[in-house]
Amino acid sequence: MVKLDRCKWMAACSQQDSVDLTEAKRIKRLKVDYSPPLLLNIGLALQPLFTWSLSNTSSTVHFVHSLPLVQAPSLDFLIPALVLLSAQAACREQCEKSKEFESPTHPVTELQGMAVVAGLVQFSVGLSGLSGALLARCGPLILTPVLCIMGFSIYREAALLCSDHWGLALLTVVLLVFLSQHLRSCSLPACLKLSQYPLFSMFSVLLSMLLVWAVCAILFRYGYIRPHSVPELLLKKTNFSTTQIQDWDVPNSSSQLFTDPTIPWLNPPLPGLGLPLLSGRSIAAGVAAGLSSSLSSQAVYVLTAQLLKAPTPPAQACNRGLSMEGLGSILAGLLGAPVGLCSSVANACTLGLSQCGSRGTVQLAGVMLLILGVFLRLTQLLTSIPLAIHGAVLSMTYTVATATGITYLQYTDVDSGRNIFNTGFTVFMSLVLPRWFRMHSDFIYTGEPSLDIFLQSCLMLPVFLVSFLAFFLDHTVSGTLCERGFEQDQDTKKIRSLADKQHRASQSQEGMYQPPKLVRRVLGLPGLRIVPFFACSSPDVEKIVETSPEMSSLLPQ
Repeated sequence: MVKLDRCKWMAACSQQDSVDLTEAKRIKRLKVDYSPPLLLNIGLALQPLFTWSLSNTSSTVHFVHSLPLVQAPSLDFLIPALVLLSAQAACREQCEKSKEFESPTHPVTELQGMAVVAGLVQFSVGLSGLSGALLARCGPLILTPVLCIMGFSIYREAALLCSDHWGLALLTVVLLVFLSQHLRSCSLPACLKLSQYPLFSMFSVLLSMLLVWAVCAILFRYGYIRPHSVPELLLKKTNFSTTQIQDWDVPNSSSQLFTDPTIPWLNPPLPGLGLPLLSGRSIAAGVAAGLSSSLSSQAVYVLTAQLLKAPTPPAQACNRGLSMEGLGSILAGLLGAPVGLCSSVANACTLGLSQCGSRGTVQLAGVMLLILGVFLRLTQLLTSIPLAIHGAVLSMTYTVATATGITYLQYTDVDSGRNIFNTGFTVFMSLVLPRWFRMHSDFIYTGEPSLDIFLQSCLMLPVFLVSFLAFFLDHTVSGTLCERGFEQDQDTKKIRSLADKQHRASQSQEGMYQPPKLVRRVLGLPGLRIVPFFACSSPDVEKIVETSPEMSSLLPQ
């Protein structure tokens, strides 16, 4: 009997050791300085390409905040752009009725001006240090509704894209769930070199998209399906007229799955419509887009750090990251892009599905994106992915943001009436108000078109609205530090978030968020250190390192 119990105990210990070893390997893959093999790195770098990203990724990751993030357009730019286009259409209609002369300017040039203004706002917020200061005052009760709304805000667009073909969208979702969750612990046979990696979960997004894309191409070849474009989906959903759709210059949907041989291979990204137009309307929309994208990027920084089991980014890293995103938006507007850039929620959530947060992978993806921007034929190949696949991937990735936001409630008093009201009120109102103002676009009328565009854009942006409401209620409704998810350090007397406490000793902020040594020497000059953007370290980080010298031996070298 004793021998049998001892055998059971030894079997349980060996099983626990194998689980601990698997968890240790998973945590190692989550670190940003982790370097996977070359072939594995190339495959992982292809996933951001299929989940839409842009070109200032490599410089931002390497020189700025060091998080494995990519930059892409988002709803923070799309909603103000739609408000601006609506104002342009109303202005043209009014000029036609009154028979007034209107200068023949292309509508996209005003959108380019909006992107430039949004980039200036992002750069100013980062340069002044305002972004880092605000993030330091955001606790779990602010991050929870913000991250939840970031996930919920895309459901209308995701459903519209999935309506292209619900069968393909369902197949993509099933494959993503099966590969990322059910097969997350499975690996290849031991005879292969990559047997130690859970390739099914690491490539869950890429494999799902490629498999469904191949199925779609076969069905399209034999005439069983017909993919649609976004204007065609809007025509099916709303009451748009056929003439309106024709005015949008919609490409022929029958050729979307295959490249056009008439398109040239090499096409350098040069501005084609001239300089951006800075009008009162574009400035108003750009300010709203810049403020909302700044708040969204801060939330994505926190989301990525939480998924990587890393400390919350310090103020100086957030300031540098937002300033670099602002420069990217300015450059995008000058080169002819109608929208700017901010940190991509979809690519950040892909880290949670792939369980690999290598910084080198994202840098390699940035180099690939630069190549795609020059070779137009390759870019068209990626744009031929059916919209149903994009909708399914959006539905899966944005759920990670919502679920991560819910996990922050564990650091607060979830039974507190104050917390219940604040969280429920901010989430509900941030979903209701944008929809109501979208249905009543003519409700706001101050007599000044620029002010109308700014107010309507802000009230239709869910991330801006939830950030304002959550920050206002958390700092005005009375509550204890423990109730709000904070604690006061006994040594430094500083108030810190409980959410960052468990990750503070796992990876040092100095090794996680510091730029390369050469960049630190330049940014450490006495004349530059006073500017928040150029700061390489903060006094808080230095104090933590000095008061905890015994932890330095436990950190990975």
